[in-house]
Amino acid sequence: MFQFVVKRILVGTASLFGVLTMVFVLFNLLPSDPAQMMLGQNQSEAQLKVVRKKYGFDRPILEQYILFLNDVSPISIHSTKKGDYTFFKDKYSGMKISVDNYAIALKKPYLRESFQKTGKKVSEVIAETFPNTLVLALLAIIIAVIIGSLLGIFAAINKGNAWDAIIQFVSTIGVSVPSFFSAIIVAWLFGFVWYQYTGLNMSGNLYELDDFGEGTVLRLKNILLPALVLGIRPLAVISQLMRNSLLEVFDQEYIRTARAKGLSQLQVVWRHALKNALNPVVTAVSGWFASMLAGAVFVEYIFGWNGIGKELVNALNVSDLPIVMGIVLLIALVFILINIFVDVLYIILDPKINELD
Repeated sequence: MFQFVVKRILVGTASLFGVLTMVFVLFNLLPSDPAQMMLGQNQSEAQLKVVRKKYGFDRPILEQYILFLNDVSPISIHSTKKGDYTFFKDKYSGMKISVDNYAIALKKPYLRESFQKTGKKVSEVIAETFPNTLVLALLAIIIAVIIGSLLGIFAAINKGNAWDAIIQFVSTIGVSVPSFFSAIIVAWLFGFVWYQYTGLNMSGNLYELDDFGEGTVLRLKNILLPALVLGIRPLAVISQLMRNSLLEVFDQEYIRTARAKGLSQLQVVWRHALKNALNPVVTAVSGWFASMLAGAVFVEYIFGWNGIGKELVNALNVSDLPIVMGIVLLIALVFILINIFVDVLYIILDPKINELD
């Protein structure tokens, strides 16, 4: 298993390097001046030159690329000369070993600073918003796994009857409807039309000001509607996968043997069929959980949820490219880590996978 994990980590590292390169290239292909974005339109050329020198925008593209990799790498080399872009004290915190005019540093990845939020690091913006998105995605995937799995099991047990047809029809609609459309409909129905019955708001955050405006209070009800909307599509996919996977397992010889022993349908499902039907469901859960971080953009924006999705939309509206780049890199990293975790989980569920790798 150790070799398997090391191989997946190396592949994941190469994938992340590819994403880093792609993000940098896209950033530099845009017909814009980063210094102009940071200072605004009414700044002198002298001020623009100072900013370009400070952030390394005046350097050749290849050198800027190396500096960018140096910034995001946890192990990197920095100049100790005052005024140099890579001057260690101005940007980083961590352990360093100085050699002449350079320092080898072990540090947290530096994602640079926001163009619009003067002096604020991208890492600080992500730290403020990512936990909200993570909580939202976790609740959404929990809803999707529990309800989707139960519906899939129920449909498989009742294959061919009316309940099976209804579940398949609803699942098809759930997969087909875009998140932004279902978000608008759900917000309007439960947060406006039926508000007197639900008491749910059309928008809101996990923490809000109290009625006196003196502190913050936890508003758990505000997460229900966005989590439900975010979980609709994975719920529909999981229900269909669970149904189809169970039906394939039901045709296996050992299932027929279990039934011949007099076990009830529920006992057959719980004791024998469910474990072997989980692999495609695990794949769906991992893929959807990672994609929720990207797919939460529209849901968070419509419900006013203060997460990285809403922050990404706001950053795109004002061309705050460092924040866009930082969020894209974060989402890519989450995809890679989840895929590695799922590969390891596959080995635990089915050790034969490791033998075939």
